[in-house]
Formats: sequence, structure tokens, C-alpha cells
Amino acid sequence: MGKVYILANEEGFSIQEPFNLRVIDFLILYTVAILFLATLVRSTFGFGESLIAVPLLALYLPIEVAVPVSVLASVVVAGVIVAQDWNQIHVRSAGWLVFFAALGIPLGLWLLTRADEQWVKAALAVVLILFSVYSLVGRPFTLSSDSKWGLFVCGLLSGVLGGAYGLNGPPLVVYGAMRNWSAQHFRATLQGYFLPASLMGVIGYWLNDLWVMQVTTLFLWSLPAVIVAIFLGRAINRRMDGTAFFRYVYIGVIAIGIILLLQPVR
Repeated sequence: MGKVYILANEEGFSIQEPFNLRVIDFLILYTVAILFLATLVRSTFGFGESLIAVPLLALYLPIEVAVPVSVLASVVVAGVIVAQDWNQIHVRSAGWLVFFAALGIPLGLWLLTRADEQWVKAALAVVLILFSVYSLVGRPFTLSSDSKWGLFVCGLLSGVLGGAYGLNGPPLVVYGAMRNWSAQHFRATLQGYFLPASLMGVIGYWLNDLWVMQVTTLFLWSLPAVIVAIFLGRAINRRMDGTAFFRYVYIGVIAIGIILLLQPVR
């Protein structure tokens, strides 16, 4: 089955091919499965959801549907984790990261229209891979306390890359890894950043008429699976010690770098 384009109308789904209830059933089940997997990864490690959900959802859904559905799920994940583990959040770090990211978003929008996307993503991928490989086999870069320069650089880069390509996560992961937060603090603090960022994204989709009927339908069908994955991921996260956790984090960052190198230009 190739990509199936669906449109929203007052009745719900309208499919640009002969009407087939099995197609709608497939789209719903496929979306539920992908969001469960992506949420499980996000709830376990604190990041990585969008790089799993959006490319896989976009195999069968229009990108203007896949992205809002993923971001709505992200709001739920971040909201539940913040409510569960608010006392694990490094509030000062998250606040500064959000502040500096906001400064970087306009630069990211400028970069989107002026820079070559392929080269920017390739450069980011190389930096992420080199940083993670060095951290795995050599002596990891660590910060014993919050660094204003570290917060500024990672927060600003997060805003720039988020504004340009929706890639706000990697710089945050790098900062959390350098701070050597525990698995629980790492997971919770990243959500302290992702919650306001995702809410701003949802507001943007609503203002631009991208929050449409099929986005709501697919999101609501997926919501129970997302909730289950959040609690399952939390249980896995709490069983990880620091050394094993960051080994997986660095491997995940390498995987992100490889995905960026292989991603086609939009």
C-alpha cells in the first residue's frame, strides 16, 4: 500500500482513492502503533519521538497531518511526565534553555530560507556523531554545574534548528549529557523544555488551519496507547543506572545523526 492522502470534512475521513473502510482501519491502527513506539522511546529516554513518529507516519499520511499528530502526542507525553516527576526537573536549566531557544527561533526561520538544508543537517549530523563516539570511547565532556555559556549555546542552537527544521532536541540532549544528570532528571528536565515548545507548535498549527478533523481523529484513537507507553517508559527509565542510560543516549544520538545524513531534502 502506498501513501494514502486523506482530507478532513464534516463527516470525518475523505480518502483520495475508492472508499475503503479497511484503508481507514489500517491508517488508525498504523498511527496507534507508531505513536506507541515513538512515545515509549520518548518516555524512556526523554527524546527521539519526532524522529521516529514523523518519518514513519509520513509513509502513509500527508506531512501536514503527520507532524501535527506527532506534536499533539508530544504535548501529552511532556505534560504527563512533568505532572508525574516535576520534582525531578532542573527548573533553572529548563527555563534558561527555553529562553535562549526563543532567541534562536527567528534565526532558524531566516536559516530556513537562506541556507542549504542538506549541508546544515549534514554538519549537525557529523558534530552529533563525533561528540557521541568520543563520549562512548573516550572521556566524556562533563559540566559539574550549569554553565551560562553551555545553556546559551545549546539553547540557542535548539531554537535555531527547531525554527528551521524542527530539530530542537539534539542540542538539549548534548547539554543534559554533559551535565551528567541522572536518568530520571534527564528525562524530566527535557520535558520541562518540550512542553512549552510543543504547546507553541500546536498553537501555530491551529492558527494556520493545520489542526483539522483527521488530525484530531487519529490523535484521539492513539491517546490510550500513548498513555500506556508513557507509564511503561517511566518504569523502564527508573530501572536504568547512569552509566547504562548515557550509553544508550549516546547510541541514540548517533542514530539521530545517521538519520539526518540519510534524510532527503524536503
